[in-house]
Amino acid sequence: MTFLTAVLAFAVAIGILVVAHEYGHYAVARLCGVKVLRFSIGFGKPIATWRGKSGTEWSIGPLPLGGYVKMLDERESDEPIPAEDLPHAFNRKSVARRFAIVAAGPIANFLLAIVLFAGLYATGVSEPVPMLGVPAAGTVAARAGFAGGETVVAVRDAEAGGEHAVRSWTELRWKLVDAALAHKPIVLRATMGNRTFDYPVDLSHVQATEVDDNLLDRIGFTPGGAKAVVASVEPGSPAAAAGLREGDRLVGIDDAKVVDVNDFITRVQSRAGQTLTLAIERDGKVETVPVFAKPTSIDVDGQAKTVGRIGAALGAQMPMVDVRYGPIDAVTLGVRRTWDISAFSVRMFGKMIVGEASLKNLSGPVTIADYAGKSASLGLASFVSFLALISISLGVLNLLPIPILDGGHLLYYSVEAVTGKAVPERWQLVFQRAGIVCILVLSAIALFNDLARLLHS
Repeated sequence: MTFLTAVLAFAVAIGILVVAHEYGHYAVARLCGVKVLRFSIGFGKPIATWRGKSGTEWSIGPLPLGGYVKMLDERESDEPIPAEDLPHAFNRKSVARRFAIVAAGPIANFLLAIVLFAGLYATGVSEPVPMLGVPAAGTVAARAGFAGGETVVAVRDAEAGGEHAVRSWTELRWKLVDAALAHKPIVLRATMGNRTFDYPVDLSHVQATEVDDNLLDRIGFTPGGAKAVVASVEPGSPAAAAGLREGDRLVGIDDAKVVDVNDFITRVQSRAGQTLTLAIERDGKVETVPVFAKPTSIDVDGQAKTVGRIGAALGAQMPMVDVRYGPIDAVTLGVRRTWDISAFSVRMFGKMIVGEASLKNLSGPVTIADYAGKSASLGLASFVSFLALISISLGVLNLLPIPILDGGHLLYYSVEAVTGKAVPERWQLVFQRAGIVCILVLSAIALFNDLARLLHS
């Protein structure tokens, strides 16, 4: 992935999300009879401007990192508004209509996510099979009884019941993260060969601060069944001398089957100074080759350790499944997935506020750009999935009751609906300043996390 790819993917993603968000405001404003003066996407000097039939000025800026919809409003006009236009001013509309116009932006982001997820499910997306690797001793997965090689097919709440099918590793990951954040025990139904077993998984003791990108590794749930494939061969290495090539699949070592990449590496490292017999699959045929495991000193927890190396970089060829649904089921699952991720995001943010979850989970533009580039390099389906996730995050963020965000305005309108009086402008000004401070603090934390990830990558 190149820097240019990341930048372009980020610009496209943010541009699409901003257009969807602002068009939500625009469409409902027009529906409620509000005159829209300007619809602008991007910052900087406009590179394109035109006026529509309704009188709205449309504008596109060179930096698609934001946008706005400017509506007719007596409070923001420097000149008197013609009497015939007053009924179309935003501030003259009822509380319900103003609420609907402001809420339409985040709702548009949720609808976009539903459409994107439904499209993926309807057309089919290839995802890793929910097969488990060998868990480390003492982890939650090991205590549950998993030994590696099991394929999870369903999950249910250990206390409330309600079983849900699991078709991919992505679905399994979301279920585990959700259960860990809720501190609740679950039961995973898994198959091994022709047999089916129920495994009680106790996630009630997982701390909310542990719910991060490394959670699954920490509790022992790692993808299994990956085929070990030679990604590259070092010139002059034992692997090169043995004739190993990029793309060779490693199926056996000393008459023992290779389970996955980690299994192969462990076996090679334990045979330092010995000649191994590898069984490789090339062009549909299996052949054996002798390879010397060169003794190499490595640092393990501050201590030198000698291990065997053959000089080949390995890749994991995961077993994949095509996840595809009918139109109705695809939309239903799109709605459910959007709801689950939204609810998870709200719970996670709430726990970060009270100190129960790490602020390291906040990500800024650098991390988003990095993920945008990586997802784009993996294909259209990965990029669309990423776009849906970010659209949900944008929707949730804008609904937070922070002044200057949509959620802050919705809070004002809710107070007005209950009391019958608008929040005084002087208090709105105070809250707005406080909201700006909150946004700046959150942005600073997110940027710090971005730089920390960048330095440690």
